[in-house]
Amino acid sequence: MFNYLEYVREENFPHIWCSGCGDGIVLKALIRAMEATGMSRDEAVMVSGIGCSSRTPGYVDINTLHTTHGRAIPFATGVKHANPGLKVIVVTGDGDATAIGGNHFIHAARRNIDLTVLLYNNYIYGMTGGQCSPTTPIGYKASTAQFGNIEPTFNISGLAIAAGASFVARADVYNAKQCEKMIGLALEKKGFSLVEILTPCPTAFGRRNKMASPVKLMEWLRDHVVSGAKWEKLSEEDREGKIRSGILIDVDKPEYTEEYKKLTEKLRAV
Repeated sequence: MFNYLEYVREENFPHIWCSGCGDGIVLKALIRAMEATGMSRDEAVMVSGIGCSSRTPGYVDINTLHTTHGRAIPFATGVKHANPGLKVIVVTGDGDATAIGGNHFIHAARRNIDLTVLLYNNYIYGMTGGQCSPTTPIGYKASTAQFGNIEPTFNISGLAIAAGASFVARADVYNAKQCEKMIGLALEKKGFSLVEILTPCPTAFGRRNKMASPVKLMEWLRDHVVSGAKWEKLSEEDREGKIRSGILIDVDKPEYTEEYKKLTEKLRAV
C-alpha cells in the first residue's frame, strides 16, 4: 500500500473544503490513479482556474498552476505547446469550465489537444455565492434562483463528445473506485480526455434544496447514477431521471500538438 502523503503538500493542510464535500474523495482517487499509471510527477503539470475544485492543485505535490476564472484550459494549452512531453491535467468545475470557460472547453475538445480534464460537477457555484451554474437542474434552488431554476442544463459529457473529444467518461464520488478507474484511463489516453465527476455540495447546493446532510447527497448519487453495463439493460422508461456513468466515448484521432509539430517541420523544410 503506497503512502498518500508522498503525493501531497502537507504544509497546505488542513484543506479548506466544507464537511461532506466530495472533492477530497476525488483528490484521493486522483492520487491512486497517478500511482497506478506510474505517472512521473516531475513530468506532470496540474492547472486549475477558480472554484472549490480548483483548490486541488494546492494539495498535490507536482508542478501546479493556479490561474484565473474560466481560463484553466487556455493556460494548460500554452503549457502543452511549450513542452508537448508533459502530462497536463486540468482541474475545473461546472461553472468554471462551461460558463465563463465554455468556449475554451469546446475548442480544446474540437482541436483534440492532449489534456486530461477532470471536471467536478456539483450543480452550483459552490465557492462564490451559490449561484446557478450551467448544470443546476431545473426546479432546484440557488442564490440566483430562489424560486427554482428554469434554465435547461448542459449535458457536459455530451457537449465534449459533440465537440470532438477523444475520451469522455462520467463518474461519481459515491463509486470512488470507478472514479479512480476513469481518471486512470483518461491519464493514459492521448488527446482531449474528460472525466465529468459528480460530487456533492452540501453547503451551497444541499442546504438550499433540503439535502444539507452529506449522507442524503451521497444517497442521491447512489440512487440516480447507473453504470454503463446496468444502463444498457434498462428500458427507456426506467432510464428517466437516471444518469449514466462509465466510458461514454473512447476513440483515436489526430492530436493537435503532434499535428502542429508536423506542420512546423514541413514548413522548415520548404
